[in-house]
Amino acid sequence: MSTVIVDYESGNLHSAEKAFQRMAAEVAAGPVTVTSDPEVVRRASRVVLPGDGAFPACQKELYDHRGLFEAIEEVVIKQGQPFLGICIGMQMLATRGMEYSETPGFDWIGGTVERIAPSDANLKVPHMGWNDLLIDHAHPVFEGLSSGDHAYFVHSYHFRVDDPAHLLAHVDYAGPITAVVGRDNIVGTQFHPEKSQSTGLRLIANFLNWTP
Repeated sequence: MSTVIVDYESGNLHSAEKAFQRMAAEVAAGPVTVTSDPEVVRRASRVVLPGDGAFPACQKELYDHRGLFEAIEEVVIKQGQPFLGICIGMQMLATRGMEYSETPGFDWIGGTVERIAPSDANLKVPHMGWNDLLIDHAHPVFEGLSSGDHAYFVHSYHFRVDDPAHLLAHVDYAGPITAVVGRDNIVGTQFHPEKSQSTGLRLIANFLNWTP
C-alpha cells in the first residue's frame, strides 16, 4: 500500500508530506511519496491532491504536466482508489471555478466554486484562521471527530455542491461555508489538515485507513 502526494508546482508541500508520513507510520499505511511522475501516480494505492493559490493557475499547472491528470483520473475514477483533495485540490473536484474567470474543473462532484459572501459585512474575505466544523453527513474520515472540532482555513472561494448529499461538513462564517465534500471513493477538504493539529492529523489517519 502506498500514498502519493501529487506535486504540480502548486505550493510548498513540505508540511503536507511530513504530516502524511507521520500518520502513515502510526497506522502502518505504507510509504508516502511526493511525485510529479505519472507512472508513480499510476502505481499508488491512494492519491492526495493539495493546492494553494488561485483555481485557474492550479488547474493550468496540473494540466500542463503531460499525463499527470490522466494518471490521477485512471487511479481514482477507473481503479476506484481513495482520493483526498486539499484546499484548491478539493475545489478542482467541482464542475467549474469562478475565480477571475470561469475555469473547468474535474466535474467529479457537481458544483461551482464561488467567492465567499458573508452576510455580515464586518467579516473579512479571505476566510482565514480556525473555525468549528459542523458535520452534515457521517463518513469514515470523520471517525473520532465531531462537530465543534477546529480546523484551519485560508481561502476566498468555496465549493457550492449541486447535490446536498455530497456536502459532508461545513463551517459558519455569517452563512454556511463548505468544509468537506465527498462521494464514493473521493473526499475533499477546504481546510488544511496538515495545519489543523489533532483534528487534521486524525482526518489524515482516517483517510489512510479508509477502504471505500
